[in-house]
Amino acid sequence: MNKQLFLGDEAIAQAAIDAGLSGVYSYPGTPSTEITEYIQNAVKTQCIASLQAVWCANEKTALETALGMSYAGKRTLSCMKHVGLNVAADAFMNIAMSGINGGMIIVTADDPSMHSSQNEQDNRVYGNFAMIPMFEPSNQQEAYDMVYEGYELSEKSGYPILLRITTRMAHSRAGVVTREMKPQNPVRVEKDAGSRYILLPANARKRFKILIEKQKEFLEASENSKYNRLFIPQPPKGGDGQQNAQSQSAKLPLEGKGVGIVACGLAFNYLQENFPNGFENPVLKISQYPLPKKQLLQLVEACDEILVLEDGYPVVEEQLKGYLGMGLKVHGRLDGTLQRDGELTPDKVRKALGLEVVSPYNVPEVVAMRPPALCAGCGHRDVYEALNEVLKEYENAKVFSDIGCYTLGALPPFRAIDSCIDMGASITMARGAADAGIFPAVAVIGDSTFTHSGMTGLLDCVNANANVLIIISDNETTGMTGGQDSAATGRIHDICKGIGVHPDHLKEIVPLKKNFEEMKKLIREEIEYPGVSVIVPCRECIQTYARKARNK
Repeated sequence: MNKQLFLGDEAIAQAAIDAGLSGVYSYPGTPSTEITEYIQNAVKTQCIASLQAVWCANEKTALETALGMSYAGKRTLSCMKHVGLNVAADAFMNIAMSGINGGMIIVTADDPSMHSSQNEQDNRVYGNFAMIPMFEPSNQQEAYDMVYEGYELSEKSGYPILLRITTRMAHSRAGVVTREMKPQNPVRVEKDAGSRYILLPANARKRFKILIEKQKEFLEASENSKYNRLFIPQPPKGGDGQQNAQSQSAKLPLEGKGVGIVACGLAFNYLQENFPNGFENPVLKISQYPLPKKQLLQLVEACDEILVLEDGYPVVEEQLKGYLGMGLKVHGRLDGTLQRDGELTPDKVRKALGLEVVSPYNVPEVVAMRPPALCAGCGHRDVYEALNEVLKEYENAKVFSDIGCYTLGALPPFRAIDSCIDMGASITMARGAADAGIFPAVAVIGDSTFTHSGMTGLLDCVNANANVLIIISDNETTGMTGGQDSAATGRIHDICKGIGVHPDHLKEIVPLKKNFEEMKKLIREEIEYPGVSVIVPCRECIQTYARKARNK
C-alpha cells in the first residue's frame, strides 16, 4: 500500500489501473479529462504496453469501443462530462439491457454551477433511467475504492457501474491509499454471447426481464454497502440528554422534535465540515444506489422530518417524497431549504441546517471579474475579425457557433456569434435557419467538434443542397480541454469531400493577418454561392505550438 496526493480524477484513474484495467476510451470534457490523461501518462511512464488509452471521436464511439473490449472479457473504463452522456445515451441505455462481460465502469463528471458547461444536468437521473448500480463518492479515497472494488461488482452482477462525480470532487486533492495492482483479465468470450448482445426484440424482452429481476440484487448490495451508513447519535453519558452549550445541532426553521439528514456523495463531506465533533442529528450517508430502503426506514423511525443534501438535482428528494409513502416531510431543493440551482457548498449546507454562516473572507471592491478570452495569437481571432468585417455588408446575417474555444467569440471584442447550444448544432441550426429564409446563415465549428457531431449535419446539408456557409476553424487539437489529440487533424478536407461537398466550394486558408483580405474575399464569395460551402481556416493552436517548442 502507498499513500498519494491525488485529484479525484487521478484517484479514479489509478484505481482503474490497479484493478487490472485493459482499456480506457473517452472524449475530452471538463471535469473528466484528467482521468484519461493520467492513464495515458501512466502508459508512457510505467510502460504498460497492453493498456489502451484512447481519445475517441465522441462519447458514443468511446462507450461502444469500451463495450467491445468488455465483450472480450477485459476490464474497461469510459469517461465523459455530464453532457457527453447525452451523446452516448443510445449506447448507454442498451448496454444496460445487454449487460457486460468484462467489468465496465462509466464515469460521468457532472458540473453543478456550470463552471465550464452549458447546463448542470444531474446524471443520477440516467442511472435510475437505465436501472443500473451507481456510485457517488464523498471523498477521493472513496472514489479510488469504488473503482477498485467496482469492477468486481460489475463482473459479479453482469452490468456496468455508473460512477457520478462533480467538479469539486474531480479537481480537489486529498491523500489516497492505493492497493496492490491486479493483473489484467485474459481474453474470454462468453459461449452464448449472442443471446446477450443481439438485441432483437425476442432477446431484448428476455434481457429486460433479467434486468428487472436484478433490481433486488442491486438493492441488497446497496443496503449492505459500506458506502451507505446510518449515524444515530447517542445522548451524552451522565447527563440528562440535553444539548450542552457548545453543541450546534441542526435547528432548521421547522417544527417537530427531530430532523434527520440524508447526505449524498460529496454533500456528506460538507456536512462533516459543519459538525467537526460528530453529528448531533441522525444522518444517513448515501454513496451507492439504488437508494438503501432499509436504512431509510430506520432513519424515518428516528425523526419527524428529513433534510436532503445533494449536489445537483433533487433526485433523492423527489424519490423520498413518493418512495416511502408515509406522509413524511422532506426538505431540500424543492421547498427552498436549499437553493434550487448551483453547486452545493459547506456554507449552503450550514444555512440549510439553520446554523450561522460566517465568511472569513471579504472580496475587495477593487477585484473585478476576468472573463475568459481567446488567446493572443489564436487563429480563431483572425477568423472572427474577417467574418465580422464581411457580415457588416449583410443586414440579417446570423452566425451559429458550437462548443469549443471559438465559443468565446460571443464575448467582446468580437460578439461574432448568435448561438451555442450543443456539440454539432452549429451546422444543423444554420441549415434550419437557411430553410426558414435567413441569409446568410453561417456555421462556425471547430475541428474536434466537427468529427464529434458535425459530420452528420454536413451530410444533411449536402443532401438538401442547403444555402449555408460552414467555417471549420481548425486548430489541430481539442483546445478548450487542454490540447488533446483531435480525430480530425489532417483529415477535414478529405472528410468533407467524401461527404459530398463540391471541390470548387471546399476551400482552405491559413488564418493570419497577412491573409486578412484574402480571407474576407473568400468568405464573401462563398456566402454568395447558393449551396453548401465549406471554408477550413487551419493554423495550429498557439498553446500546443508553444508547448511543443518548450519540449524540444
